[in-house]
This record gives sequence, C-alpha cells and structure tokens, in this order.
Amino acid sequence: MPDGFFDALGQEEPTEGGRVSARDLLYDAERRLTGAGVPSPQADAAILLAWVLDVPRGRLFLHDAPTGRERVAFEKALAKRLNRVPLQHITGRAPFRRIEVAVGPGVFIPRPETELITEAGVRPLREATGQVAVDLCAGSGAVGLSLAIEAPGTSVYAVELDERAVEWTGRNAEEFAEAIAAAGSKFEVVQADAGDVAEPGGPLASLVGRVDVVVANPPYIPDSMVPREVEVREHDPYLALYGGSDGLDVVRRIARTAALLLRPGGLLAVEHADTQGPDARDGGVVGVLRGLHLDEAMATSVPGLPGAPAFEQVTDRLDLAGLPRFTLATRTRP
Repeated sequence: MPDGFFDALGQEEPTEGGRVSARDLLYDAERRLTGAGVPSPQADAAILLAWVLDVPRGRLFLHDAPTGRERVAFEKALAKRLNRVPLQHITGRAPFRRIEVAVGPGVFIPRPETELITEAGVRPLREATGQVAVDLCAGSGAVGLSLAIEAPGTSVYAVELDERAVEWTGRNAEEFAEAIAAAGSKFEVVQADAGDVAEPGGPLASLVGRVDVVVANPPYIPDSMVPREVEVREHDPYLALYGGSDGLDVVRRIARTAALLLRPGGLLAVEHADTQGPDARDGGVVGVLRGLHLDEAMATSVPGLPGAPAFEQVTDRLDLAGLPRFTLATRTRP
C-alpha cells in the first residue's frame, strides 16, 4: 500500500473493533468477488491483501491480524475490484516474466500470453551481443524491456503511438534503466506510428535491413466485436484493442514495417487472436505474412526483387491453453 494512503484521504487510522484474521478477510473477499463474477476471485483477493499489507502472498497467513487501518484499505481496494476495475490498475503493477511494470489508465495491461512472443524474441537475441530488436505497439514496454534485460548487449527500440501509453513506456524505461545498463543493453522509446516508422524519413529509417528481431502485440480485435471481459471493454485503451473490420489492419501495416526493418534471416513474432491462426487462411496472420510481397518501393530499400515474398518459414504457435496465439516468420533471404 502506498505511503501516506490514509493521509491522502484525510482519514485517521480506524480502531480495531475486534480481531479479524487475514484468513477471515480472504474468505469474505473471495465470496464477494465470486458473486460479482470476477474470473479469479481467490487469486485477486490474495493479491489485494498482500498489496495492502505489503507482504508476499505466501506469507499472508503468517501475518498478525490486520489493523483497522489495513482492513479499511483492503475494503477500499476490494470495492474497486468488485466494480471490475482491473486488478493491475488498483495495485499499479503488472508482473511480466522477470519484471513487474507500472501500469494504469491509458495503457494496455500486458497478459501472460504475450510472454510467449517475448520468449521467441529473446532466444535468437541471446546468440550474440550487439543485436538490434524493435518492439512495435510497445504499450507499457514490458516486451521490449524484457528483451533488453534478458538478452545482454541488445539495442531495443520500443515504438508506441498513443501519447498516454508512451508516458507509461517512458516511466518503465526509467525504472529499469539500471537493469538495462547492467545487461549492457540499450532501450529507446520512439513515439511513432508502427506502420510508418521504417518508411523513408521515419524515425527508424536508419535501421532498415539491420534489425535482428521484431516483436509485436498489435491491436487485433475486429471493430464490430465487443470484448466479453468488463475489464478489457471498459479500461483498456481503444487504440490497443481494435484493428479494423477484420482486426488485421494494423497487422498488415506492421508486416510491411518488419519486412523493411529485418535483415535477411531476421525474425518476426506477432501475437494474434485465437481465431486468427492458420485455420483462418487469408483471414489470419499466417495468411497476411505469407501473402506479403515486396513492392517496387520496398525493393529500392531492401534486398530482393519486386514481387518476391517478404517472409519465409511462416509458422504458427499455440499458447499454454493449446490455442493458436502467435505467428513466427523469417525475413526472406535473397
């Protein structure tokens, strides 16, 4: 719980009014969260109480009976979650692989599924130092920061268009500056449209043909679809969710950007909805990448003749639930 929590509210610490154990609080919170339809009531209750008490979740039951002040703080946090405010907006943090990034209104909350494209990017970057990676549609910066920290000696460029999201990217870049430096890596935030960033005159035009890995978790929900989860529908930024009539407008644009940035043999990893995998054929990400060919403008900047396929070895991968989740592709070697 942040320092000065009650001072900021203009309240004084309440009296105990009887001893209530952490177990009692958790039982009651889980029951109420279940009744409100929160998807993970047990975990959410434990995370919120651990945050309020400032203890690891594994030590909750070793904690003395929470004080009246702590019980009120927990009730306030719980009330927000009962109203379907995202858990990460309440605590201000989102765990992601080895790090925990700051998040809040205005930035997409990183999901566990996205750790998979991060792993796909980290592996080739670890093969040598001095590699270059680009994180398109960076949001909080969780993916790009993980690349910089886990793949020593890597220069990472995090590209994000939305002004509010860029503030979070920069905030997290500052927080992890020491870890990035300790890894011998570099991390640069670039506010730009991911579809234009590598075009002539764009901020990453100097990297055309030089990038080893491009990762992207783009907006991919079709405009006509309404997310089932209240937390997503009401709290995630519109720009981070919707990708045109079929959800693939931004994917098509970043595919072109990746084709320009990547060196021959470089890797692209793109997350997608479970309905946009190989079974979707031309309506999926696999179809988009297999169908992209160099045009005359691209052929003046990168190796290859007009009409040549931009990517090869296009394959799809499953998430931990066994659903199609991301596509890998290699920049075609001329």
